[in-house]
Amino acid sequence: MPEQDESLDINLNKLAQVAVRRRWWVIIPASVIALGVGLGSGLVPNHYVSEATILVEHQQVPDRYVTPNTTTDVREALLVMTDAILSRTQLLQIIDEFGLYQKERKRLSPEQLVDLMRKNIKIEPVDRGNGTKDLDTFKISFISVDPHSAQDVTSTLSALFRAENLRSREEQATGTTAFLEDQLQAAAVELRQQEGRVRDFKMQNLGELPEQQQGNLAILAGMHAQLQNTNGTLARAREQQAYLQSLLSQYEGMAAEGAAVPGAPASSTDTIKAELARLRKERAELLARYTAKYPDVVSIDQQIESTEALLAASTKAQEAAKSGASPGAKPAPVTERDTGTAQLKSQLEANRLEIQNATEDARQIQTKIAEYQRRLNLTPVREQQLTDLLRGYNLAKQNYDDMLSKKTQSELATSLERRQQGQRFRVVDAPNLPTKPASPDHVKIALAGLGVGLAVGVALAFWVESRDHSLREEKDLSRIFAFPLMVGVPTLLTKTDEQKHSRLAVLEWVAGVTLCLLVCATEFYVYRRG
Repeated sequence: MPEQDESLDINLNKLAQVAVRRRWWVIIPASVIALGVGLGSGLVPNHYVSEATILVEHQQVPDRYVTPNTTTDVREALLVMTDAILSRTQLLQIIDEFGLYQKERKRLSPEQLVDLMRKNIKIEPVDRGNGTKDLDTFKISFISVDPHSAQDVTSTLSALFRAENLRSREEQATGTTAFLEDQLQAAAVELRQQEGRVRDFKMQNLGELPEQQQGNLAILAGMHAQLQNTNGTLARAREQQAYLQSLLSQYEGMAAEGAAVPGAPASSTDTIKAELARLRKERAELLARYTAKYPDVVSIDQQIESTEALLAASTKAQEAAKSGASPGAKPAPVTERDTGTAQLKSQLEANRLEIQNATEDARQIQTKIAEYQRRLNLTPVREQQLTDLLRGYNLAKQNYDDMLSKKTQSELATSLERRQQGQRFRVVDAPNLPTKPASPDHVKIALAGLGVGLAVGVALAFWVESRDHSLREEKDLSRIFAFPLMVGVPTLLTKTDEQKHSRLAVLEWVAGVTLCLLVCATEFYVYRRG
């Protein structure tokens, strides 16, 4: 260990001796390089950076009330807006407006100026570290040789991004609304066509539709009851026809004999009374269900009136017959029998017309029953056909309602965008006016120049020392000569040499201190300049 320490001390002493001996090889290059780099850095123009922070504000109205119709991701939208704002035309306009790159314009083309400005513009998203993919904040910065120009251009870029965001979102919302309007019109046309098909089908198949089935059943049941009543009326009319024909036969027989047949008028009168009682009973039953103006009741009233007249004529004929049978009585006048016969014939004619009408009514009712039966049989077919038509109509109606709802929502979202209440960009940190240049860092450059100068000086000093073969120690002689030295001769100087060496030492100290002060002053100036 003592030997290692002694060797280290010897090496350090040698290095110190070399540094002292070659001090000017170290001081001069280091000073020159440090001064050159320090002063040269002052020739490099300063670049100032102005920065603005923009916050992405989401829609102010909750989504449950108004659904946004623009779903573009903010990062993608920012890329699109960056391409639009940093276009050649836009940047050239900004360059002309603020008079940028005055020196570069003499040697660069407009395309090169645009590329240079794009390099000086930085748009960086701010990662908040919350793990969300949505972009909430981003920064815009611009580098310029003039701090005011940097601030003005950054303000302009921020305004352009805000305006481009509003314009693009409003344009997208308006386009979405217009597209939905076209789709709504197409859906309305389709819906009208489907409505027309359903309407035409219903008009062509009236009475056969499913919703008319219950009505058809009720009408059919009523017609069956009406047919039953008509058949009953027809049966009664035919019975009355037979009765009237029998009475007419009796009256005609009496008229042919020229006198009343004993017992015949009485029998006829009883039959007429029985028929009149039956008619009155039937009329009472009809009045229990119908009014006095019902056709069957009116017909019964006419029959009762005719039967009463016939009964009156028969009663007169019977009284005449009784008076003719007594001694000295005259036979009944012929005109009374003729009147009864005429009334019977009139009733028979009315009865015939009644039978004819009832038969025609029954036929018409049976025709209608067949028609309604046919409608009921076709109802399942029409139901299936209508189901197919309604399926298309319901789909068209659903599509129309869906398009109408979407269009309404899109119009609300578009209104929000026009009122600037949707998603928008807000400047939270306005562009600052830089007071210190962002680049170049003159202090670092100056210190780096000093370090490089020292390294160069040390390297030159050792290089010169390595090429100097002067003998300065006994060991240097022992390496050359084999015999040992017995005597050492010290350096002998005259007074003139001593004075010369003293003046040279003073000059060296003055020069060294001057260079050091000059380097320190340069470094201080660079530091103060920033």
